Amino acid sequence: MATLQTDARVQQWVDGYARWFDDDRTLEKGRMTRNLYPYTAMFSPITVNHTTLKNRLVMAPMGNISMCEETGRPNDKMIQYFIERAKGGVGLITSGLVPVSFGIDNSIIELDKLSYFPRIDRSRTVFAAWRDLAAGIHAYGAKFFIQLTPGLGRVGNPQCLVNSLKFPVSASMNPNFYMAQVPCLPLSGHKLKRIIKNAGQAAADAHAANIDGVYLHGHEGYLLEQLTNPAFNRRKLGHFADWQAFGVDMVREIRRRVGDRFPIMYRIDLSLALNETYGGRMDSRDLRKFKNGRTVEMTLRYMRSLVEAGVDLFDVDLGCYDNWWLPHPPGAMPPGCFLDVAKTAREYFQKNNIRSNAGREVPVVGVGKLGYPDLAESALRDGLCDMVMLGRPLLADPQWPNKAYAGRVEDILPCIGCQEGCLNEFVEGGHPQCAVNPRTAFEDQYPAVPPKAVCPKRVAVVGAGPAGVMLAVTAAGRGHAVTLYEKSGQVGGRLIPGGVPKIKYEIQNYRRWLERQVETAARDCGLEFRPNASVDAESLREGGYDVVVFAVGSADSRLPLPGAEQAPIVQATELLVKPELLGDAKNVVVVGAGVVGCETAHWLRYEHNREVTVVEMTPFIMNKVCTANRGYLIHHLRAAGVKLLNCTRVTGFEKGGVKVMRNVSPTVPDPTITWHPILPENVENPLAPKLKVEEREETLPADLVVIAAGGRPDEAAFFEAQRLHVADRIYNIGDSFHVGKVHEAVRSAYALALSL
Repeated sequence: MATLQTDARVQQWVDGYARWFDDDRTLEKGRMTRNLYPYTAMFSPITVNHTTLKNRLVMAPMGNISMCEETGRPNDKMIQYFIERAKGGVGLITSGLVPVSFGIDNSIIELDKLSYFPRIDRSRTVFAAWRDLAAGIHAYGAKFFIQLTPGLGRVGNPQCLVNSLKFPVSASMNPNFYMAQVPCLPLSGHKLKRIIKNAGQAAADAHAANIDGVYLHGHEGYLLEQLTNPAFNRRKLGHFADWQAFGVDMVREIRRRVGDRFPIMYRIDLSLALNETYGGRMDSRDLRKFKNGRTVEMTLRYMRSLVEAGVDLFDVDLGCYDNWWLPHPPGAMPPGCFLDVAKTAREYFQKNNIRSNAGREVPVVGVGKLGYPDLAESALRDGLCDMVMLGRPLLADPQWPNKAYAGRVEDILPCIGCQEGCLNEFVEGGHPQCAVNPRTAFEDQYPAVPPKAVCPKRVAVVGAGPAGVMLAVTAAGRGHAVTLYEKSGQVGGRLIPGGVPKIKYEIQNYRRWLERQVETAARDCGLEFRPNASVDAESLREGGYDVVVFAVGSADSRLPLPGAEQAPIVQATELLVKPELLGDAKNVVVVGAGVVGCETAHWLRYEHNREVTVVEMTPFIMNKVCTANRGYLIHHLRAAGVKLLNCTRVTGFEKGGVKVMRNVSPTVPDPTITWHPILPENVENPLAPKLKVEEREETLPADLVVIAAGGRPDEAAFFEAQRLHVADRIYNIGDSFHVGKVHEAVRSAYALALSL
């Protein structure tokens, strides 16, 4: 067997994402500090081709799925979403991907020829909305580039095979990402030439619509990447067997249609990093075709060819769908994770004196967790990149640039890296949103400043977690007299244990922001915050409130199984805030492989060096969690030797052990596979093997058992208050209504606060 080819630099980067948090200096880069204020580098202009941008901040392309009419025409939701970011002060805004391969890439069209993607290729019926969008962005001094994609290819929805009896497509015969049993058929040279022509027409239409530039989606394993990377393009014959040909031809056609002065931007990964990520696992059936991807040197030469063809600007990252936590770095990835990648490309251009067709240096945009003003500024001052891309930070707080410019860094609402609203929401069938900002993608419904209450009320809010704080602060800002009760001494609720692991540094940022919101509302809006205050239904009734809202969170699930009284058992949420409960335990069994269980297992292994086994009764680890986030944790848990046992149910406890019944059937899915996602529950894979049951009783050694079996709504206080009629209006929100995510809690709290 041939030796697996790896790149030493890429290997160093990939390996560095495992224990990066051991370096406190790296952790500090992820804090919302303002040590480098004023941010002179960030807020200096830059010229791309013949277009001058007012500052060095770029809004990243965040997919605008289902933010358009079913014809593909951008709707008001999408237009107001982008205008809000323009108001916030960013210099360049880029759209989410806009396909130009309808009728060719079968995965991008819905039944009845409808689209959940915005379109510019359809007809004149979509043009007016793009013109309105560009005009709205220009009104606030920002420029706008439209991101064009040749299609999705193997990372597209394979349901086209069921819905329309048409196979998904790719550069060569490649397995579909979502359903590996479905082959993606190679596109003919004729169809590829049609896509190139379509891209030129879309660029010309964009230019005519007063859009300021085009942005080609060439990274992450989408169709443009599939055709320009020998990992996916293994064609032996024809013009497009040259893996550079498709991308270079497309840029040339765009340049022909739009002239010399129109900026062209290109998004690329310096390496797929698959060999470096998976090593010997690249011999698995679904990865073995992808071993011979572009090397760093090949990518840099290709970037040079793209510049010669007409590209003016690049942003550069790592990875693809098959190691999705790289191109979509979750909260657990380090701040500034791809700055060295950008530096590598930038130095290559400078060393070789590579200039654009306009005779200018080719700027390189830094990407990857740069939403911390001091880090972004230092990256520019130190010459690691020429511009800084912000995606999720601008969803969390559109005013990030304005606040940074004014030095109000502590007021920036920080992203928490959960990717539940911005990414997983549309994977599950919704549209992009934000977990911490309930107005994101609802700017068409919610005003920027909540209106003052017509009839101010006396409002009691019980619980100072994300839901309680959002409701209390918003209601107080509207003029209601709000009292916020919290039985502990801290704001944050479940965020307090959730922010303990070092990889959860962004949760700590968010909790500090919540504390500041409470302090500000107390000072400016009369909010009364009562920490260390337990309150019952009777005292609430005596308080004479008009409205009482319960946001008391969830109660930990317990396992009343045989032997529980003799086993050392602790809840994960308790252990995280009281690590002394670990004692001398060497072998730890974590029961439950959701987010809490796996993050606790990671903390136990990486920060406390314990031997850890995670037990999960269902077939999947971290089900219904964003693929990128679960991929990072599962990959690094496996690499550290943590045992992941799925289809395994706990039957009892004994001193020094946990009794389980484990399904050992070969049909049980490998819980450590991260190169395929878990399909949404409403999508059936008819080709998947059927799960069989062959159970075997085992005893797992355990000096400590950590329960992370989820929570249940803590509804008792609400029902008691309802029984006693403590107020005319009583509500129950957040985890005490439905145990979910920060996203759901914050969204419901904000909507309720606006209705009071």
